[in-house]
Amino acid sequence: MGSKTLMMFGVVAGSTIGGWVPALLGADLFSVWGIVGSVVGGVVGLIGGYQLSEAWID
Repeated sequence: MGSKTLMMFGVVAGSTIGGWVPALLGADLFSVWGIVGSVVGGVVGLIGGYQLSEAWID
């Protein structure tokens, strides 16, 4: 698996999970907190995907 693939998987998974966490805590899925959670989750997923690609590919 390439580094771009791992990073994109991290972004998609992180933003999905980050968007659902505020919804599970009672906020609306399309509220400000849902969008903020999705952005934060995407950034965390991007960093995690990069770290995985560095550890597995190199």
